[in-house]
Amino acid sequence: MCAHGKDLFSRFRVFSSLFLFASLSLLFLPSSSAAAQSAAGDAPRRIKVAVKPEYSDLAKRLSLSGVVRVEVQIAADGKVKRAHVVGGHPVLALDAERAAMLTEFEAGPKETTEVLEFHIGPKS
Repeated sequence: MCAHGKDLFSRFRVFSSLFLFASLSLLFLPSSSAAAQSAAGDAPRRIKVAVKPEYSDLAKRLSLSGVVRVEVQIAADGKVKRAHVVGGHPVLALDAERAAMLTEFEAGPKETTEVLEFHIGPKS
């Protein structure tokens, strides 16, 4: 393959990677239906143990920062049963979801759903 062909192929790989990344990012855009499923009418549960998400090596290398929204299902005892990312950058999402699962809330009379926002970046 000639030098021009290698350069063209390299550009194609970069473009296709960016296209794939952009397509995957669409999966993590904020969903208005998820916010509507939050416990309407119920007062938000107070956080007893807040866990900060890690700033992954990949996020550091890419100089990423941003807000990730995670919907959590909270048991009556205050422990998070489930967490689901509803908005934010896909690279930051996994760390935010892990932090959400480790977050603890005050006990309540019933199971509730909340949306947590994590600000992730080099100085967060």
